[in-house]
This record gives sequence, structure tokens and C-alpha cells, in this order.
Amino acid sequence: MKKTALDFWVGLFVVLGFVALLFLALKAGNMSSLSFQKTYAVKLKFDNIGGLKARAPVKSAGVTVGRVGGIGFDSNTYQAVVTIDIDQEYQFPKDSSAKILTSGLLGEQYIGLEPGGDDQMLKNGDTITMTQSAVVLENLIGQFLYNKAADSGASKSSSAPATPAAPAPAFPGAASAMGAAGASGAAQ
Repeated sequence: MKKTALDFWVGLFVVLGFVALLFLALKAGNMSSLSFQKTYAVKLKFDNIGGLKARAPVKSAGVTVGRVGGIGFDSNTYQAVVTIDIDQEYQFPKDSSAKILTSGLLGEQYIGLEPGGDDQMLKNGDTITMTQSAVVLENLIGQFLYNKAADSGASKSSSAPATPAAPAPAFPGAASAMGAAGASGAAQ
């Protein structure tokens, strides 16, 4: 009787370990939120997608409304083509805009959708033309350093050493008055 109880607890522990490993594998592969809802595909073109990955969330007003379906490259326009799968229950106007955002300072990247005001809604296969590329941290740092170097170079050239000039008298004739008062004071 004791052996079967021990076998049961060991088996339960092993099954829970496998469930935990499966959960971690799905989280690492960004597949933890598998959805079987109907979706419609929309294409976006970006100049730079940064570290955006397939299965990244698509959010609007902080709510996940879809996922990145695929990422490709258009060799005619030299832009990244991102296909997003939006859940059918969320309808967006045709003039909506999209931008690549980051969760936190160094977090994962996702696509943020801003709804427009058009009466017609996006359909399967449509393209959103108003997009904003990802902000690449390395580019920002390089731009900041370049601007700082340019500013310090400009300030060095504008503040060239000049010969100090003699102080000007406070009012005309002050030098002669000082000289006369100094001479009269010395004579006494």
C-alpha cells in the first residue's frame, strides 16, 4: 500500500514537471497565447522593424488585438513587409496607422495600432500605409553623441582666446580726474 502511494506522488511530480517545462517552452517561443479565433491579414511596410519578431503582439489602446503573422522584405522598395493577423472581432478603419513600440526601456517590441476616422473598415489583404518605424536605441545614442561632439566643437571655435583689453573708464575724464586727485593727494 505504501509503495503505490509513493509511486502516485512521484508520478504526479513528474507530470507537473513536464507541464512546467511545456509552459516555459511556450512562453519562450511567444506561443503561450495560441488563439483559434478567425483573423484577417493586413500588410504594413516599415523602413526599419528593429527587433520585431513573428508572433509579437499587435495592440490598440493596450489591448492585444492580434499577432504578427510574418515578416518579409520587399526588394523593390527595400522595406520590411510585416503581415499582421487581427482578430475578426476587432474592426479598424482603413485610415488607421501603425507604429512599432517597445515595452519598457529594453523590452520586447510590438505593433501599436491607432484607429483612424474612415467609415470603411480594413479587410483581409488590405495595406496600412501610415506607419512609423521602430526607434533603434543604438541610432539614438549615436545621434546624441554626434550632436554633443558637434556642439562642443562649435563652442571651442567660437570661444577663441582673445587678448584681454584694458578696462574702460566709468565716465569720460575719469582717468584724468583720478590722476589729478592722486597727484594732489600725494603732494600733501
